[in-house]
Amino acid sequence: MRVLFIGGTGIISSACSPLAVESGIELFLLNRGKSHRGVPAGAKVLNGDIRDRASVEAAIGDMKFDAVVDWIAFTPQHIQQDIDVFSGRTGQFVFISSASAYQTPPSALPVTESTLLDNPYWEYSRNKIACEELLVKAYRESKFPYTIIRPSHTYDRTLLPFDHGWTVVDRMRKGKPVIVHGDGTSLWVLTHHKDFAKAFVPLLGNSHAVGDVFHITSDELLNWNQIYQIVGRAAGVEAPKLVHVSSDTLAKWDPGWGPGLLGDKANSMIFDNSKVKAAVPGFSANIPFSRGAEEIVAWYEEDATRQKIDAKADELEDRLVEAFG
Repeated sequence: MRVLFIGGTGIISSACSPLAVESGIELFLLNRGKSHRGVPAGAKVLNGDIRDRASVEAAIGDMKFDAVVDWIAFTPQHIQQDIDVFSGRTGQFVFISSASAYQTPPSALPVTESTLLDNPYWEYSRNKIACEELLVKAYRESKFPYTIIRPSHTYDRTLLPFDHGWTVVDRMRKGKPVIVHGDGTSLWVLTHHKDFAKAFVPLLGNSHAVGDVFHITSDELLNWNQIYQIVGRAAGVEAPKLVHVSSDTLAKWDPGWGPGLLGDKANSMIFDNSKVKAAVPGFSANIPFSRGAEEIVAWYEEDATRQKIDAKADELEDRLVEAFG
């Protein structure tokens, strides 16, 4: 197969790109070449800026593809350009949506692909919903061959699972309390990008996936207290001090923190992955977050310049601890 990844070197796609090449796919990456993550051996880079249609068309020329994946489409305008450029050029167009598009909070668990899409709290999610609706419309009107994928909190070794990043780990190591939203017992799913790739790559060129939607997540359920404790242990802190503050309060204290909490992390999310498992027989996510957390901490410790402390976030957590600890 000949496949085009728009992006291809991001957190999720950086695991999918090498697996695609290993699977025998002729892989092209359309990007500006500015990612710190390397291009996998065997992939071919097309230099272009997806936000500039003329640049895209110059980069791809008269090429056609069995599948095109846009990893970095976030608005209906982005998707409309994809439809305009790739209609008649691909047998499958894959849009990377988000599981945060599902009803928030969900009225029933586990969440399936047929769960209502409705997130009144987070503009990012509402834009993803609008993108999906545009693709469905294009399929109905002109049979534009979409497949929609909804990841949920997929990470690589560079991504800590909570807001404020390494600042939280630094506080743990200094014995300072860290803020956890709610009472820390809401359930969450963290998916290693290599596990995601194992389900994603076999969907490329799969005719049964056209006109359909799948979410891809791990089946490991953790609450947020456990997530902070697992990161603490990976960083050498056996029992980090946790201070619980309601998500509504955190949103009032820091409007930048609020949407991602109220529109996503504050709610328990459990996913039924039976649909993707039926489409990709044998798929299972096997990397526990305890191992993922060790990879993350090791990556930060490889280079001290990665261990950036956000002074503003650190001061905010101090004030929250003083007020609610």
